[in-house]
Amino acid sequence: MAQTLPSVATGEGGLTRYLEEIRRFPMLQPDEEYMLAKRYAEHEDTEAAHKLVTSHLRLVAKIAMGYRGYGLPIGEVVSEGNVGLMQAVKKFEPERGFRLATYAMWWIRAAIQEYILRSWSLVKMGTTANQKRLFFNLRKTKSKIQALEDGDLHPDQVKEIATRLKVTEEDVISMNRRLGGDASLNAPIRASEGESGQWQDWLVDESESQEDMLLEQDQLETRRAMLSDAMDILNDREKRIFQARRLSEDPITLEELSGEFGVSRERVRQIEVRAFEKVQEQMQDAAKKLEQNTPTEALSAS
Repeated sequence: MAQTLPSVATGEGGLTRYLEEIRRFPMLQPDEEYMLAKRYAEHEDTEAAHKLVTSHLRLVAKIAMGYRGYGLPIGEVVSEGNVGLMQAVKKFEPERGFRLATYAMWWIRAAIQEYILRSWSLVKMGTTANQKRLFFNLRKTKSKIQALEDGDLHPDQVKEIATRLKVTEEDVISMNRRLGGDASLNAPIRASEGESGQWQDWLVDESESQEDMLLEQDQLETRRAMLSDAMDILNDREKRIFQARRLSEDPITLEELSGEFGVSRERVRQIEVRAFEKVQEQMQDAAKKLEQNTPTEALSAS
């Protein structure tokens, strides 16, 4: 992974040129990604690692743009995200069946958040888990309740945000004032050839956003695989009832299943509930295993 990566140049147009440059790196198909990851894991093939990293630079840029409202140079935020991506490639285990993007996004976010926390005064900002959560989620929560204006929040808005994020109202007011001077998330930029737009306009390629599609498809396939594995612990009757009642688009009634198995409707309901609890427990265990080697800071703050 010693090969040089593109960097965001300072000055006007630096970000635009960087985004144009990283779009030239091809997206990887699942089998190609798997073989490259195996080559790096087994032989420390730096060329394979470089291809894995460069194919995910657009994912880093997209995540980094979500943190551009903290008053920090976007080039440095992207660079820190790239460091997180490289760490993810080093620790990635393709045999687990997950795509690199699903795994890497936690490392990318963690690296960026760590950089932001280092750059802000932790003495002033606070170091508790609640204060960090407030720091990274205030803007998103303000957007949800349509508190988009600058300046102090209305008392009702302060109360709602404090309730949603489980922090004190004083913390909300203080953090909002500290973050109030940051750049707008919709700040305009001038692109090449006289074009203009907003920062987020440059997050997505002009063609169809393959990275978004792959990531969403990946997560869906991951959840399906986890559900399929979890259902293996059910016996035939439990599986039949669980599928008929919880997974079918047109659920079968308790009365029908009661006749099918020769038991009461209440017994069918009990079996359904117990089967659901078993599957839920198995899926939670599987999710924990997936997160074992991922940074906890990103999981708690995202």
